[in-house]
Amino acid sequence: MSSYCQEKPISVSLSPNTQKDDVSLALKMIFRPGERQNGKAVKELEESFKKYLGVKFAYSFNSGRSSLEAILRALEIRSGDDVLVQAFTCNAAINPILKVGAKPVFVDIDPTLNLSVEDMGKKITPQTKAVMVQHTFGWPADLAEIKNFCQQNKLYLIEDCAHALGAKYDNKFCGTFGDAAFFSFGRDKVISSVYGGMAATNNPDIAKKIGEFYASIGCPSFGWTLQQLLHPVLMNYLVLPTYNCFKIGRAFLSFFINAGILSKAVAPSEGKGRLPGYFPKKLPNALAVLALNQFKKLEAFNSHRQKIAKIYQNKLASGKFVLPFALDGVKNKTPVFMKYPILAANPQCLLKKLKENNIYLNDGWAGSPIVPPSTFLSVFGYKKGDCPKAEQAAQKIINLPTHINITAEQAKTICSLIQNAKIKMQNDKSK
Repeated sequence: MSSYCQEKPISVSLSPNTQKDDVSLALKMIFRPGERQNGKAVKELEESFKKYLGVKFAYSFNSGRSSLEAILRALEIRSGDDVLVQAFTCNAAINPILKVGAKPVFVDIDPTLNLSVEDMGKKITPQTKAVMVQHTFGWPADLAEIKNFCQQNKLYLIEDCAHALGAKYDNKFCGTFGDAAFFSFGRDKVISSVYGGMAATNNPDIAKKIGEFYASIGCPSFGWTLQQLLHPVLMNYLVLPTYNCFKIGRAFLSFFINAGILSKAVAPSEGKGRLPGYFPKKLPNALAVLALNQFKKLEAFNSHRQKIAKIYQNKLASGKFVLPFALDGVKNKTPVFMKYPILAANPQCLLKKLKENNIYLNDGWAGSPIVPPSTFLSVFGYKKGDCPKAEQAAQKIINLPTHINITAEQAKTICSLIQNAKIKMQNDKSK
């Protein structure tokens, strides 16, 4: 077998966060069925979360979607209410709004791919009840202005911290500025338990209602929990090691998903505005065990991401690309760089060149103002032209990997390939 066959692919989304101890722990939990649904890890994770963020209340759920639904119901957001949300977001963040009967109103983005405060003022309606701010790919939004806007207009502020665990604004953790916040532990998030999430608040009245909602739902099925535990095991032992060996790994992955052995990050029904039946649920103990193990490595993970992001910035800040996340001159934000985006005039050509070199960066965060690109925009009430800057960014974006399994040398290789591909295409055009 060739060395190329043995090389694991460099990817931004193929089970990126897992290390050997995570895989071993998942394997161990597979053979401990009595600890899969109930155990002490859930409360331990919630307590660790509260202590880390400095919040009074935290409730764990089986996803960020479930956490958001709990918050929306606690805030009594329902039919007839509007929620301001940014475009260039995932349908997973919008579906809970639709589920409670409210209407998402899409706001355009600023140069950092976050919600535009200027456009937000244009989109407010008499029915607006809340603003949901997304810290895109771990870069904090302009929280001072957004919070001030909410206070002036008597709106709830919900922080979408699915990308931003550990990020800070004015030296204070994202997730502690709004009325409530939710986090995600999805497979490509800052920390990963394949699926998982957390709702956090300092407001006792909101916490009481989240707690009542939490008590009203159950754990996901035994089989669903096993499906998530199998993900790091099968990905790291079978799929990734053989990914490029006559496409065996890709065939494995396709089979496991089609057979229901592994889950998709976003179910097909979610692109049509329907959440699967396994949301909302509590976080099962086995996934809390995985999340706890990753949570203990959070500072190391984020420090690594910041180091890799600095390499990308230094190597690519030549004017050929737009870098939405530029560290120069930023004093009040500490980003965590869940991914490092660049905007290119010819992203598909670059992605093809990278793929030829065993680098897979098509993560679904492109091609549409609501991702994945297969999302039915009309179902979500989005009309073409509603948010032109978000639409433009979606057509140009490539997300570079920053996770713990990307080395500094690999990051430099990615930069070289991108630069060389750009030069070659420029030369081709000049002929």
